[in-house]
Amino acid sequence: MVLTESENAFRDEVRAFLDTALTQDLRLAGRRASGIFTDYPDGIRWHQILAAQGWSVPRWPTEHGGTGWTPMQHYLFACELAAADAPPLAPMGTGMVGPVIIAFGTPEQQARWLPGIRSGDDYWAQGYSEPQSGSDLASLQCRAVRDGAHYIINGTKIWTTHAQYANKMFCLVRTATGGKPQQGISFLCFDLGTPGITIRPIISISGDHELNQVFFDDLRVPASGLIGEENQGWAIAKYLLQHERGSAWAPQLRARMRRLDKAAQDAFAHQPPHSLERQLIKLKLAEAHCQIDAVEALEIRALRADAMGTPPGIRPSVTKLLGTELRQHLTEIGILIAAHRGQVRTPMHLCAQQGLDEEASFAMSAYLNDRAASIYAGTNEIQRNLVAAHLLAQ
Repeated sequence: MVLTESENAFRDEVRAFLDTALTQDLRLAGRRASGIFTDYPDGIRWHQILAAQGWSVPRWPTEHGGTGWTPMQHYLFACELAAADAPPLAPMGTGMVGPVIIAFGTPEQQARWLPGIRSGDDYWAQGYSEPQSGSDLASLQCRAVRDGAHYIINGTKIWTTHAQYANKMFCLVRTATGGKPQQGISFLCFDLGTPGITIRPIISISGDHELNQVFFDDLRVPASGLIGEENQGWAIAKYLLQHERGSAWAPQLRARMRRLDKAAQDAFAHQPPHSLERQLIKLKLAEAHCQIDAVEALEIRALRADAMGTPPGIRPSVTKLLGTELRQHLTEIGILIAAHRGQVRTPMHLCAQQGLDEEASFAMSAYLNDRAASIYAGTNEIQRNLVAAHLLAQ
């Protein structure tokens, strides 16, 4: 990646900050994050350090606390965070509902919610999927009925990441029936501490508690939490999903590759250089490096287009497809390297005292966690349909 003089200077500034601000325990937390992002205690601590630097919401407009960086600077920031093992942060507030509030919220709503997202005082959960409405999100049935200055919500949301830590939720609810399924959906924000909410944990196959099911029983929330117009929430939902799918994949993939290269070096240290097993892994790693190069080239091309004001179009769906499938492929290589040393549901902080290989345990946990990568933010089958529809419309 060829950088300009100013871009090199920016990268040096970020590195200098990370050298000072990113403590060893936070780096360790980043390395042990085998899921989508770090657990709340370490993640929020890192978020607050970034907030003190003015970098917690870099993509927001400057009037709301953003940095005003160029698209390439944002990409370089992501690269340096990944290279330094910074804890990956939950995007529900900063990258999902925050942009929605900026784009569709009233000035009063922006003043109410944006400062808490920026500082880390508020932690948000996303209420989208339901037991029978995942990829077909428009079929959601969680109902909100207007009652004066409130909405009364009944229903359930599932796969609600970090709801056990969150104090706020943004939620898609059905406020009208009839017509197309996309009609009659509204976008509501409210406090998760309100009476009428029950949160039940969902333990994943890796043993992690990231996900939850949330139940609403005659939940009364202020109508002032409605974003945009009633029954017009589908357009907002699509806007949010575009933000969720549009993140850069190559920086985290490169960080994972560096980890795999080191794991392979350690695992085969006592094998002959030309052993068949070692050569097979070496070939798989080389092919994966080439695939990451291709993803990065696509993302850099998208950055340049973004800098010229070109609409993203179908690019977020393409990069989501490539990024998640390659992420899953890397976890499969990790399992091959770990072999018999991989441990299921073994907390990584306990590996040393139990005489277990922490890297091999990470490989197994990452493999199990990333089975969901091709499902979240819109299943990859749906993304293929979107890409195909876009191409056929040309």
